[in-house]
Amino acid sequence: MQSTVNDIEKSIVIKRRGRIYFATDFASFGNPETIKKSLFRLEKSGFLVRLAHGIYLFPKIDKKLGFGVLYPSVEEIAKAIAERDKARIVLTGVYALNALGLSTQTPVNAVFLTDGAPRKIKINNQRISFKHVVPKNLAYKSDVLMLVVSALKELGNENATDEDLAKIKLALSHDTKENILADLKLAPAWIRKIVMPLI
Repeated sequence: MQSTVNDIEKSIVIKRRGRIYFATDFASFGNPETIKKSLFRLEKSGFLVRLAHGIYLFPKIDKKLGFGVLYPSVEEIAKAIAERDKARIVLTGVYALNALGLSTQTPVNAVFLTDGAPRKIKINNQRISFKHVVPKNLAYKSDVLMLVVSALKELGNENATDEDLAKIKLALSHDTKENILADLKLAPAWIRKIVMPLI
């Protein structure tokens, strides 16, 4: 058991702090029960922080300002899960608005659309939900446009202010006009009407 703990610790310590790990990342170190007990020991020793069932953090520690463990954002955790599952995700609701700077509100529940498995995860006092949709709803090549479409759906037609549009324009500038134009056909007509003058 201790040798497995040591092997897992050695494999983690050479990587950067702040990285998220899953119990399945260590499948080559032993059987599932041994891995589970080893991760439990590393959590109890303070080497790892358990975020949720089977999800761990090699934490960054803020000693300068005394904040202690620096937790990853909900979006960072969701992206790590999506990467593990080889799935695509997109923020929805207020979180999509927040990501584009259109809202400062941070809701307790974050909902992501995914072409992967639906699930719900509780991280401290926040909940992350993955809602399965058919792949064509996430067929955008441009992640920026996919996020903009999600945010505009949350705002609703004709509710975007000039300030909102300026922020959306800035976000769209991080991708090429060709990519955005190619993907716009996937968006609702009213969203295409809003986005076209911004690219």
